[in-house]
Amino acid sequence: MPKVTIRYWAAARSAAGTAEEVFEAATLAELLGEATRGRADLARVVGLSSLLIDGAPVGTRDPAAMVLQEGAAIEVLPPYAGG
Repeated sequence: MPKVTIRYWAAARSAAGTAEEVFEAATLAELLGEATRGRADLARVVGLSSLLIDGAPVGTRDPAAMVLQEGAAIEVLPPYAGG
């Protein structure tokens, strides 16, 4: 199973309590499930966030169909407030 890094930004970092973590996961859905298990605040933020895999936006693609490669970097970018 590939080892991948998930990086949290802004509110996601606050909810996760860390800037990044390493998990073993075959798909993006599996990774998100592992990362948010038992962390309701993080799950909420992730659900509102944009996701990137190695700099490429995931968009509306099915996370279960997104196969991860060894060493992939997943960025969790929450919506930003301000103006």
